[in-house]
Amino acid sequence: MLANKSRSTRLNVLALSAILYSLSGCGGDEVGGGTIPPITVAPTPSPAPPPTPITPPPSPTGYNTAAVLCPLSGSYQGVYSTSGILTSTWSWVCSGTARSLVANGLPNHAVGTFPNAGNPNLISSQNVNFAATLTPVLSAVTRKIGPGGVSAYSLQGVKFDPATAGTCAGTITAASQCNLANGAGGTWAVEALGQDTFNFGEDSNNAHVQPSGEYHYHGMPEALLTNSGVTDTSRKMLLVGWAGDGFPIYARYCYSDPNNANSALKVCTGSFVKDTVADSGRPSTSLVPLGAFTSDWTYTAGTGDLDECNGRTGVTPEFPNGIYYYMATDSYPYFSRCVKGA
Repeated sequence: MLANKSRSTRLNVLALSAILYSLSGCGGDEVGGGTIPPITVAPTPSPAPPPTPITPPPSPTGYNTAAVLCPLSGSYQGVYSTSGILTSTWSWVCSGTARSLVANGLPNHAVGTFPNAGNPNLISSQNVNFAATLTPVLSAVTRKIGPGGVSAYSLQGVKFDPATAGTCAGTITAASQCNLANGAGGTWAVEALGQDTFNFGEDSNNAHVQPSGEYHYHGMPEALLTNSGVTDTSRKMLLVGWAGDGFPIYARYCYSDPNNANSALKVCTGSFVKDTVADSGRPSTSLVPLGAFTSDWTYTAGTGDLDECNGRTGVTPEFPNGIYYYMATDSYPYFSRCVKGA
């Protein structure tokens, strides 16, 4: 009886072992002799939020310059060539809407010899009264700088007047037949700078004297940079004046990135290209080489740093948030020939 029970127990154990072996072969913890890796269920990803649209900041067209260099006044006494010892005076004041200048038009630096072979005029004091808005606004329409147009003045009250009254007729047979004094009889406007055919008697400041005695700049006012300690090894973006539309004027150096005051200062260049073929009806290039006439130059966007009015929009030391400004440059057109302010 006991033997039967013992044999029965052994049979039950063997049956149980067989069942367990069968279960392990059907999908316990092993497959093909290897361990089944745990199954990880990836969570359903949350939908990404739609991107926030980037709206570029609007380009400003209106500015306020009231906080910059106003009021400003000064005087300077010096020898003005054969005109002798004279005193330069200037005074800028600002009202609620306008920046106004009263000056006598004499520069605050040494000048060349006047009269000279190319300029027979004596320097004399002038009565300068000039005003420009404190809130300049850019316009799609440009206006010319010069006689019959908009004026521009240095901080010391000296006019910027880049064009000349000189002209040539298309029929000339010698450059000496051109009229440099009043332009009578010619249609081809002569440039003062950047040519060696005509002598306008400019001094080292690219300036000379009108028959009225008015000393004025045609291009880079070198002494203004020198007086401020600006050199090629000590560069600075220097504000030297104001245009009649209310925008500031800088000289020679500008930021390589117009919107980054930490970018390197570079020599700013105009965007005009000298013609390689003479215009129809122009005096022969054997008499007057290309570059001597205003019409020998063509504005070509992208060839320089500036627009057709020798200006651009960007940050400056006085306007860290940016402003439109003009430049006096070593390259044509040397100074703005138009303004963009309304």
